[in-house]
Amino acid sequence: MIELIAHNLAPIMFTSVMALLLLGYPVAFTLAAGGLVFFFLGVELSIFAPDQIRLFPNLLQANANRIFDVMRNDTLLAIPFFTFMGLILERSRMAEDLLDTIGQLFGPIRGGLAYAVIFVGALLGATTGVVAASVIAMGLISLPIMMRYGYDRSLATGTIAASGTLAQIVPPSLVLIVMSDQLGRSVGDMYVGALLPAVMIVTLYCAYIFVVTLIRPKAAPALPAEFRTLGGGVLSLLVMIGLTVGLHYLLYHFVFDGLRYETRFVWSATLATATALVVSLANRYLKLGIISRLAEQVIIVLIPPLALIFLVLGTIFLGIATPTEGGAMGATGALILAFIKRRLNMTSLKEALDSTTKLTSFVMFILIGARVFGLTFYGINGHLWIEELLLSLPGGEHGFLVVVTIIVFILGCFLDFFEIAFIVVPLLVGPAEKLGIDLIWLGIILGINLQTSFLTPPFGFALFYLRSISPSKAWNDVVTGKFIEGIRTTEIYKGALPYIVIQFLAIMIVIFYPRLVTHYKDDEKPVNLDDVQIQLPGMGAPTAPGAPSGLPGLPGQDGGGGLGLPGGLNLNGAPSGLGDQSGGSQQPAQPSMGLPGLPGGLSLNAAPPLAGEPAPAPQPDLGQPPSIQ
Repeated sequence: MIELIAHNLAPIMFTSVMALLLLGYPVAFTLAAGGLVFFFLGVELSIFAPDQIRLFPNLLQANANRIFDVMRNDTLLAIPFFTFMGLILERSRMAEDLLDTIGQLFGPIRGGLAYAVIFVGALLGATTGVVAASVIAMGLISLPIMMRYGYDRSLATGTIAASGTLAQIVPPSLVLIVMSDQLGRSVGDMYVGALLPAVMIVTLYCAYIFVVTLIRPKAAPALPAEFRTLGGGVLSLLVMIGLTVGLHYLLYHFVFDGLRYETRFVWSATLATATALVVSLANRYLKLGIISRLAEQVIIVLIPPLALIFLVLGTIFLGIATPTEGGAMGATGALILAFIKRRLNMTSLKEALDSTTKLTSFVMFILIGARVFGLTFYGINGHLWIEELLLSLPGGEHGFLVVVTIIVFILGCFLDFFEIAFIVVPLLVGPAEKLGIDLIWLGIILGINLQTSFLTPPFGFALFYLRSISPSKAWNDVVTGKFIEGIRTTEIYKGALPYIVIQFLAIMIVIFYPRLVTHYKDDEKPVNLDDVQIQLPGMGAPTAPGAPSGLPGLPGQDGGGGLGLPGGLNLNGAPSGLGDQSGGSQQPAQPSMGLPGLPGGLSLNAAPPLAGEPAPAPQPDLGQPPSIQ
């Protein structure tokens, strides 16, 4: 029995820890305690399975360095920056301004409010990066409005919940940051790879709303004309967009044509959008009447968050900033925007800092527990057990991806994405690499999968967030005077089902068309090993005309090579021209640094030989290390 347990300790450990997590025990402490308990158990059982269990007591000391590696991880430093940025933007009521403005813009068409929710959800995902903040903000603002104007309840709640989960996959998502760290890949590559799948998912959401408006027009009516307070003026907005794009083109090709591509693009885009913003502000405060009120409001409301997105993502994609630096700039930009809108005070700042500290500490403790768990799990060859299990699946890479998708989806119904990322994802790296699967591709598939799990009844976190702020009892709408029934939980679940189907469709598209993700490698230039030249520096004076040599020597040095120090270089202590000062046979003169020799033939390179031992052979001068060109 004991030998059976020893030979199957890895699956016993994995299932035991996962069972405790599913029962609701704190994740960080469950991982750490499970790792320590099974470590000592593995040490005791190692005599029964020495080929499988490679644990010994002193190995426990390795946890100190592993935990220190977590603390000095620069990639994870982006998490508090992006979290703080999202919380500041949430408290500056940016979502309220965006929903009101975009709702007015799309109001004349059927399903306009639903399109506005999807579009704003994508913008919030690209700025806040936090699902809870996006779902709660849009639920509080848009759900009463959609109920007021006769939207189908399931359609409204499902659209809000699904749009809020876009923060999981739209860069700069916290999921993508953690995923890139655990997969050992660049955050910038992960962001570039996630861009097209995110756009595809937003497009599929909009296509679903369009189909609903065709089949069931009354489920998503247009906004009544009396409630479109900004009036018309779409043509004026289109003209302003065209002029801004034209100005960007002129600046890029004629004004900044002598600069690098990244610098040209940044300066031309910045000046063009700044010009549009200045014109809109002048039109509002100086009563110029140049553009319509709708165009003015859309530009003033949209440009600041779009500029913030460009400040964060644009600088990362162009290679100007690292993700950590981009997060720091985004946090600073969020503070500036909140200050300009006069919505920044000490209370909101303190709340944002407190929430950021709690979330960052939560992530760090989970990661520390995962490191303790990982040391034991790898010591009992658990990674090999997982690897053999996954590599034996039929279907090659597609079979592997489909099975992993199902497993992660099920786990996502019960566990937070941080827990899945720190426990499950590292175990998938080895099998994926052996199957030749691109890890960025795998990370994006897992990110979309985790987004889907946020919507799955009955455990979807986005559904819980929406349920917590949805009115459960009937209320009297003050605008229309109508009596509106409360939202039932089954209506929220029913509304999420079509979006779950869309999410699975998106996962299948990404799996069977990896080009949507792997386009990030297009800018990589392959290195031709035949063009690599290795040139060794000279070991002194050139032995033949044209032969490479070391650093040039100064006049008076033997051979003219070496380091070129005055008076020659003598590490053995004897001045040049003198023999062996110990009374031995005369040795050839050695170049010196012009310093007196050490008495008794002492050497800086080695201790003097003991009595009866032969003198050590002279050490060759290795010169400089080889350089690779």
